[in-house]
Amino acid sequence: MPNPSTRVLVPAGALGLGWDDAALEAGLARGPDLIAIDGGSTDSGPSYLGRGVSKYSRAQTKAEWATLIDAARRAGCPLVIGTAGTCGAGSAVDWLLAITREVLAETGQGARIATLYCDRPGLAAEWDRVTPLPGAPDVTAEALAQCTNIVALAGVEQVQAALATGADIVICGRTTDTAILAALPIARGAHPGGAWHGAKVGECGALCCTHPDAGVIEILFDDRGFTVTPMAEASVATPRTVAAHLLYENSDPIILHEPGGHLDVTGASYVAQGKSVRVEGAEWVPAPYTVKLEAARVAGHGIMSLVLVRDPRYVAQIDDWCASLVARAKARIAARMGDVDYVLELRRIGVDATLGALEPGTAVPNEVGVLAQVTAPDPAVAAEVAKAVNALLLHHPLTAEEPMPTFAFPYSPPEVDLGPQYEFVLHHVLSLDDPMDGFRLEVVDV
Repeated sequence: MPNPSTRVLVPAGALGLGWDDAALEAGLARGPDLIAIDGGSTDSGPSYLGRGVSKYSRAQTKAEWATLIDAARRAGCPLVIGTAGTCGAGSAVDWLLAITREVLAETGQGARIATLYCDRPGLAAEWDRVTPLPGAPDVTAEALAQCTNIVALAGVEQVQAALATGADIVICGRTTDTAILAALPIARGAHPGGAWHGAKVGECGALCCTHPDAGVIEILFDDRGFTVTPMAEASVATPRTVAAHLLYENSDPIILHEPGGHLDVTGASYVAQGKSVRVEGAEWVPAPYTVKLEAARVAGHGIMSLVLVRDPRYVAQIDDWCASLVARAKARIAARMGDVDYVLELRRIGVDATLGALEPGTAVPNEVGVLAQVTAPDPAVAAEVAKAVNALLLHHPLTAEEPMPTFAFPYSPPEVDLGPQYEFVLHHVLSLDDPMDGFRLEVVDV
C-alpha cells in the first residue's frame, strides 16, 4: 500500500553553504525518509555551465558531502543531490562522483550510487520539438553549435527512476530545484499539489524560516499537504516566511511551471503550529511533458578595470562623466585601431550598478566606483581597448577647459583579465514522449 507520509530533511539551500550541526542532528533524530540537497543554480551566471565546473570549493564540498553521506547512513535513508557541481553538466556530475568515491574509500564504506546525466549534446536533431518561451532569443544553428554545454532540467520522474534503483546516493545533473524534494513523496502517494508546493518552499532549506543561516528544515508530506519545521532551536517557520518563498526565483507567486504541468497555489492556506507551518490547498495541473533547456557559449574575452571617483562635482555629474568618457574612448579606439569588434560597459558602483535604468534611488553617494568592462571576441583586442580606456578612467575631465583631474585606481595594474566570458543561449522547452528520453541513468556499487 502507498505510504503518503514522507519525511524529507533538507540540510541547506545548496551543498557548499554549510549548516548548523546541532540542527542537522535534530533532523536525523526524527527519522527522515530522504535527505535532499540542491547542488547548484544559475544565480551566479552562465560561466559555470559554460565551463562545466562548480563555483564552490572542492574541499568545502567534500567535507559537507562526507557529513551528509554519514548522516544518510545513520538515518538509513537515501541521499539525493540535484544540479550537482553548480551547473549540472555531465562533467560536474563526474566531479561529485569522484569526490563520493574518495569519501567512501577514506571512510571504509560502500554504497550503491546512481548518477543521472541530463546533457543534450544532440539537441540540434531534436530542434523540431523545441518551443521558445516568452522573451527567448532567436537561436541560430551556429549559436547552438557553439554551446559548450546543453542541459535539460529533470523533473520528479527522472529522480524517481534513480531512486528506484535502490541507490544509497543519487547524484543528479541539472534538475529543477523542486524535483529532488517532490520525487519520493509523489512516488509514495502524497498529494501532488502539496508535494510540489512543499518542495518549492523547502528547496533552499531554512530560507523559508527565521534564522535562515541555520539551514536545516524538515518537510513532512502527506495525502493532504505538508508541514514545514525548522530544525535549529532558535528558528521558526511562520505563515509569512513560508508563503513568501513562492516569490523567490519565481516570476509568478501563484503559478510554478515544472516538467509535466504546473503548480497553482491560489487556494493554499498557511496555519502556524508552534514553530511549524501547516499548508494545504495547492493544486497540481497536468500538461504535456516538457523540460526546460539551458545552454551557454563563449561571448568573448573580458577585461575589467575599476576606478574610484570621489570629487563631489564629478560624483554629482557621474552620468555626464561616464557618457562623455565612453564617447571619447570609442572615438580614440576607432582612430587608433580601426573597426574592431568590442563592447565597453561602465557600471557605477554606489549609484545604479545593480539595477541600471531601473534604479529608483536618488541619493548622492560620497564616492562612486566606476567599473569598466570590455568584452571582445579577440583577447588581444580586449586588452588593447582596456588599455586605451585606462588613461581616460584616470584623467578624463568633465569639461575641456578645467584642470586635469586624477582619480584613484585601487590596484595596479588596473586591468584584470576575466578570461572567456559566457552567455546563456536558450530560454526554451523540449517536448518529450517519455520523461526518460535523452536522460542517462548509471548505477555503480562501490
